[in-house]
Amino acid sequence: MQSRRKLPPLNALRAFEVSGRRLSFRAAADELGVTQGAVAQQVRGLEAHLGVVLFRRLPRGLALTPSGAGYLAEVTRAFDTLAESTQQLQARPDTVTISVTPTVATKLLIPRLAELNAALPGIDLRTLATESLSDFDRDQVDLAVRLTRPPFAPDLEARLLFRQSLVAVASPHLATGLRLPLEAARLRSLPLLHDAHNHWPKFLGVSEKLPGLVFNQTALALDAAMAGQGVALACRAFVAADLAAGRLLQMTDVTKTVAPDFYLVRKRDMHVNSAASAVWDWCATHLSQ
Repeated sequence: MQSRRKLPPLNALRAFEVSGRRLSFRAAADELGVTQGAVAQQVRGLEAHLGVVLFRRLPRGLALTPSGAGYLAEVTRAFDTLAESTQQLQARPDTVTISVTPTVATKLLIPRLAELNAALPGIDLRTLATESLSDFDRDQVDLAVRLTRPPFAPDLEARLLFRQSLVAVASPHLATGLRLPLEAARLRSLPLLHDAHNHWPKFLGVSEKLPGLVFNQTALALDAAMAGQGVALACRAFVAADLAAGRLLQMTDVTKTVAPDFYLVRKRDMHVNSAASAVWDWCATHLSQ
């Protein structure tokens, strides 16, 4: 920090760099769009700041002193680095950060990333998978998919993606020899896989605690179900692709819709981010069920 405070003013360095390249205060003034006197004053101030003579003033133009020539090479390199960094920054695709639950990430978003990249090739999507509610400002999040319910804060805009319609699913290997769909009593006799939401009692209409493996995320319970470890309970939106592909089977015709629902949420902002708006529109179309 101390060394940065000792840096000469940027305008003075710029005046020196252009003057050293053109070897003329007049030519430097024309390039910078200021007066010749202003350029000469900036250079004199820089020399006073450094305590070093950078130019020899000639009747027609300038000549660099040895110290000035060496300093010019370093200052030019620094300006070239700044220009290159700025160009690279401006060439980067727009970055949009979306916060989703781990299950939304693995079951809905990640399988569709190729579609998103094809539809929005200029956008770099950053996915933040977390069960915690993200703060749009603190976490620099543009959009979020959350299990929530209205009313929403006045500074938030929300769009319903899908309701939480629960189905019981298991691997075809676990269902071997079973006649589907199962009755509730028969379903209870199978190993049940639980997640943090604990919807099994409500789904089966019982009040007692039900045995079975417990996972902190629905995605993990579904992975266990696919591995033949038991029957998982999940929102239909998360298992629709696996049901269609035959990787999972619906074990009973019973479904139950529970609150809250899954919403796409963003902060209302007068300065609209066009890239974030494009991802919002894409998610509203492709993640809704």
